[in-house]
Amino acid sequence: MSKEVRVRFAPSPTGPFHIGGARSALFNYLVAKHTNGKFVLRIEDTDQKRSTRESEENIKASLQWLGINWDEGIDAGGSYGPYRQMERLDLYQKYTDQLIAEGKAYYCFCTPEELEVERQAQMDKGETPVYSGKCRNLPKETVEQYLREGRPHVVRIVTPKNEILAVDDLVRGHVEFDSNIVGDYVIVKSDGIPVYNYCVVLDDALMHITHVIRAEEHLSNTPRQLVLYHALNFPVPQFAHVSLILGKDKKKMSKRHGATSVEQYKNMGYLPEALFNFLGLLGWTPDSDQEIFSKEELIEQFSLDRVAKNPAVFDIEKLNWINFHYMKQLNENQLYAICLPHLQAAGYVAEQPDAEEIAWLKQMIWALREHIQYGAQVVEPAKVFFTEDYMPENEETAAVLQEETAPAVLEMFRQELLSLPEVTPDTVQPLFKKIQKGLKIKGKFVYMPIRVAVTGVMHGPDLNVIVALMGRDKVLERLGRIQ
Repeated sequence: MSKEVRVRFAPSPTGPFHIGGARSALFNYLVAKHTNGKFVLRIEDTDQKRSTRESEENIKASLQWLGINWDEGIDAGGSYGPYRQMERLDLYQKYTDQLIAEGKAYYCFCTPEELEVERQAQMDKGETPVYSGKCRNLPKETVEQYLREGRPHVVRIVTPKNEILAVDDLVRGHVEFDSNIVGDYVIVKSDGIPVYNYCVVLDDALMHITHVIRAEEHLSNTPRQLVLYHALNFPVPQFAHVSLILGKDKKKMSKRHGATSVEQYKNMGYLPEALFNFLGLLGWTPDSDQEIFSKEELIEQFSLDRVAKNPAVFDIEKLNWINFHYMKQLNENQLYAICLPHLQAAGYVAEQPDAEEIAWLKQMIWALREHIQYGAQVVEPAKVFFTEDYMPENEETAAVLQEETAPAVLEMFRQELLSLPEVTPDTVQPLFKKIQKGLKIKGKFVYMPIRVAVTGVMHGPDLNVIVALMGRDKVLERLGRIQ
């Protein structure tokens, strides 16, 4: 491309950073990096009642944790700042004055009550409610008088009648809108704050954004924005409206589907590389069966022409599978760091474990690694080491202890364990063969009763490792409970 690609992510800081916002940010980031373009981060904070700096910090921290770094924008700076909308009010005012002077916008003094009567009358006729334009042609003297009197007012844009507003969307294809259902909408509210559709057009144009990649729900805003692009004689960027993210029940993703914010996934012990990988596949399809992508691979292969029109389904099982792949790449110290906070939150580990406990914890967590898809999942398999809530988990498991040979196996194992000079995985392992030969039974009739008696479950890490981690005294005490 001859023109530098410039994309932006422009969230409203009104709550925890949603996973859908993260996907939008990622798609913008991938397009920028794939084309050697620029990724801009700006903040849309004109909703003063709901916008907070705390939420803004959450957005920035979540993006940085994911590895989505911006080239320009808040904190990073750049040639087209400031990058918070509330710091750009003077700039917006300049263009509002220009539009009014050119007759492309006007003051509207209609009261909310008058507008409601008008709206209801249109609805009673089965018409789409749009402003009638009654203030559009007020005499100049009347406007000046009303302004002197301090009458409450808004500013509306003049929308041409009977025109087709069209866009060639890079995801959805050619889309047309009837200008008659847009109407002369408000661009500046009565408190003097510009509305979203006005700010976003000015910001995108003045920051030379070439591609607007955003969620499908913004498609309905596009005709209003096109009116402004034309009125201001700004070049229209290329639009790409990405489908929504749905839960497995095919409904819009919400709290009922589980965690919805990036911070929640971070706090549950998911890895940023895994979430980056997973989000990249939410609505984008590679031209192969590959599902595990490094950041570099996604940047190299990503393109908007392979973004699907259909909604993307957030499959937590797939995320867990991807995260498990990345968890397996961690070394013992890294896995410990991911899992420790969750063991502490469960009350199993002190805030400041000593060196001996840390060494033991690392061994224990490493032994469980094949059973941990994300950090918080360590709590369930680890509880057998910390609580006495380990009795047989179901009837099938309990039946193992009812096998005819089970009592003899458990007693022989108890005796052999007592006789060991030291309990380690290497010293425990030969005991199972010894019992198998001594009692002339198959291996599973040795392993299963010991495992169930000690852990309450039929599956888990190698039994010799579990026994060594628990230590002789705890294992003997648990064996003693089986009558």
